Amino acid sequence: MTFVTFMTSSRGRMMRVVMGIILMSIGLLVVKDTLGTVLALIALVPIAGGLFDFCVAGVVMGYPFSGEKAREQLGQERRR
Repeated sequence: MTFVTFMTSSRGRMMRVVMGIILMSIGLLVVKDTLGTVLALIALVPIAGGLFDFCVAGVVMGYPFSGEKAREQLGQERRR
């Protein structure tokens, strides 16, 4: 629950974008070739998740895909 709370917060979303950019840069500038391209494409997932407010990790842990809905569910769980 704490992990999903952080990942759906503004800081968590910003961290996903930054880490995605770093991962993409490593793939394109350091690794290169096919593996680098694959790494750069995989990096699009956390970048898009941060920008468009969805959390794949939340789905794995049983929370909604939408960051907004996950925050609502987390808030309801805290009130109980």
